Amino acid sequence: MSTIILAIESSCDDTSAAILRDGEILSNCIANQEAHRLYGGVVPEVASRAHQLNIIPVVDLAIKEAGINKGEINAVAFTRGPGLMGSLMVGVSFAKALALSLEIPLIEVHHMRAHVLAHFAEDPKPEFPFLCLTVSGGHTQIVRVESPSQMEVIGKTIDDAAGEAFDKTGKLLGLDYPAGPIIDKLAKEGKPVFDFPEPRIPGLDFSFSGLKTSILYFLKKELKTNPDFISEHLHDICASVQDRIVSILLKRLRKATRKTGIKTVAIAGGVSANSALRAGLEKMGQKESWKTYIPKFEYCTDNAAMIAVAGYFKYLDGAFADQSVEPAARL
Repeated sequence: MSTIILAIESSCDDTSAAILRDGEILSNCIANQEAHRLYGGVVPEVASRAHQLNIIPVVDLAIKEAGINKGEINAVAFTRGPGLMGSLMVGVSFAKALALSLEIPLIEVHHMRAHVLAHFAEDPKPEFPFLCLTVSGGHTQIVRVESPSQMEVIGKTIDDAAGEAFDKTGKLLGLDYPAGPIIDKLAKEGKPVFDFPEPRIPGLDFSFSGLKTSILYFLKKELKTNPDFISEHLHDICASVQDRIVSILLKRLRKATRKTGIKTVAIAGGVSANSALRAGLEKMGQKESWKTYIPKFEYCTDNAAMIAVAGYFKYLDGAFADQSVEPAARL
């Protein structure tokens, strides 16, 4: 008998629902929120209200695209946290109500664990143990993955995340939000001619606050002598910033592989869609004799397919939540 899981992701500003059957993704639907571009960042209240409008149509679409009916669903998996509290409340409340009405189990999922397990949505899939560099707007981590249920963060940012460094740089350059994909695109037409400092942090941890500050002071200095500096050198600035962020990430990852002896390496999270990071991982992987795994673009950003995969592993283990479960913004 098949196991069908409906998954819901609502941790930030994307409302997503997916259907998984016996480990295979049948649908993965996402409703984006364009309104945040006006504010240069995600506005929590705006996000939560949009989730309320989007969640029923998105779930309905996921069920229809999968070619099933809701009576066939065996469990509802959902993002419990971390994320924006208002956004999480919408997804958690809907998941609890649906599971209660269908009399089926609930499965709570940790958002960052789901990013790691997105690699099991399709072949090829990494073998355990492996290291996963998980990079997004809110997190930058190196995770040692022993199994779907056993993970250890062995390196993390002590201040800002890599995705935040991209977005804050974009703001300084007058780019739209989210700036990461825009910087990636502009960097393709430039060269990394400007040298930004690399933080000296011991161990496997990251730091991006100093880099952000150096970019700010660099731009202020150049604009004093040339008010058109940004417009005249935009592509090279983007290439230089991106080159430094990617080099910081990959050097720490290389250090982690040498320290642990693990040579199966993956990337995950929104920043894993960055073309320079993807190319850099492949290049370093060839040099270091790694087995590298890079997710499809649709599994990089927040999506319910990764929640479904994580939920499926917990379903097999019988790890269910009850109706008392609550969202946890800082899970």
